[in-house]
Amino acid sequence: MLFLFLPLFLIFLMIGLPVFFGLLAAPGFMLWLNGQERDIALLYRNVYTGMDSFPLMAIPFFMLAGELMNRGGITMRIVEFSQALIGHLRGGLAQVNILSSMLFAGLSGSAVADTSALGSMLIPAMEKNGYTRKFAAAITAASSVIGPIIPPSGIMIIYAYVMGESVAALFLAGIVPGILVGVGLMLMTSYLARSNDFPPAAPRATLAERGQASLRAFFPLLTPVIILGGILGGIFTPTEASAVAALYAFIVSMFILRTMGWADLPKVLTKAALTTSVVLLLVGAAMAFKTVVSLSHAPEILAAFILSLSENPLMLLFLINVLLFIVGMFLDAGPAIIILGPILAPIFTELGVHPVHFAIIMSVNLTVGLATPPMGLVLFVASSVSGVKVETIARSILPFLAVEILVIFLITYIPAISMAVPEFFGFIK
Repeated sequence: MLFLFLPLFLIFLMIGLPVFFGLLAAPGFMLWLNGQERDIALLYRNVYTGMDSFPLMAIPFFMLAGELMNRGGITMRIVEFSQALIGHLRGGLAQVNILSSMLFAGLSGSAVADTSALGSMLIPAMEKNGYTRKFAAAITAASSVIGPIIPPSGIMIIYAYVMGESVAALFLAGIVPGILVGVGLMLMTSYLARSNDFPPAAPRATLAERGQASLRAFFPLLTPVIILGGILGGIFTPTEASAVAALYAFIVSMFILRTMGWADLPKVLTKAALTTSVVLLLVGAAMAFKTVVSLSHAPEILAAFILSLSENPLMLLFLINVLLFIVGMFLDAGPAIIILGPILAPIFTELGVHPVHFAIIMSVNLTVGLATPPMGLVLFVASSVSGVKVETIARSILPFLAVEILVIFLITYIPAISMAVPEFFGFIK
């Protein structure tokens, strides 16, 4: 009877209960009905213990680094750099939007931050340049999912924490898939630009203009180099790298570029703290939820069911991608990883799928879910920034979602896409 907390949780989500409360109320209610009062105390105690982890300290520091760079006007420099490189192409501002998302991903690792920061700047600019507002919002939402794929990635930090994997290995494994998503979106945008006669953003930049834009963006673009270089060089751990990133963002914004003043700091710290609170509360609740998943023997039941469908690993990978895509429509990536990771990862590891490969399959799939209706978080952020209804953006985003789904299956069936880089650096043997 205890396993019924899973459908109860889905019912809570459908009636609009916030995910945090649903993660605690559904298992708590079923434990009470089952007469397991002692386990209810364990459930709510695990909300705190789920957050009390040194590796998770990376999340608030990366959030703070993203906020510092956004407040410091670094987003504008990245957009200017992208425009100098590819703004002359047909559909140039849409292409600039995608490239900016790829570069911004190396700074914040957050899809929501990407949508908010770039959307508020590029959506009005694209509308003035002849694009429809719904298309501008759709390409912003679609490209923002690159944020949690290219390192640093909050989602991959959570996965590594839950499953005991190497954060550095997951960061490296996300580089090529993230670039692949970006290139795929650019190709689709190029096709749509020719079909709809989208204008270029600006005349081709001269070599001097490109050099000037590169210099203006030099210090911001150095951030991912410092993060990955420090981790790969053994100078600091991924958690320490997050603190270094925050410190570097502070120094760049305050003292090198001087685009942020001391008066801005309280707002930056407050916003970073609020965003972090939401993420960590969800992590804590999801870890408590995971405890009841174990007590209910749901993993064993689901594993037996999955293996009964087919003995072919390729077919099972296809089915699990469909399942993850559906889950991503309703549940945020972080909680979904914490709930489903311990259930699904051991099944596919037993079938011969490398743990890092499966981690990337799951992370990319659920990240794309952030841009899928009806509950995709970045759709709501894009709607808020653009003023376009969510359902209108959802229709316009479909060609880009098709590209992202294609990339998911490429990652699934060609392990080298995600495994080559961590293998090269010796994180996978």
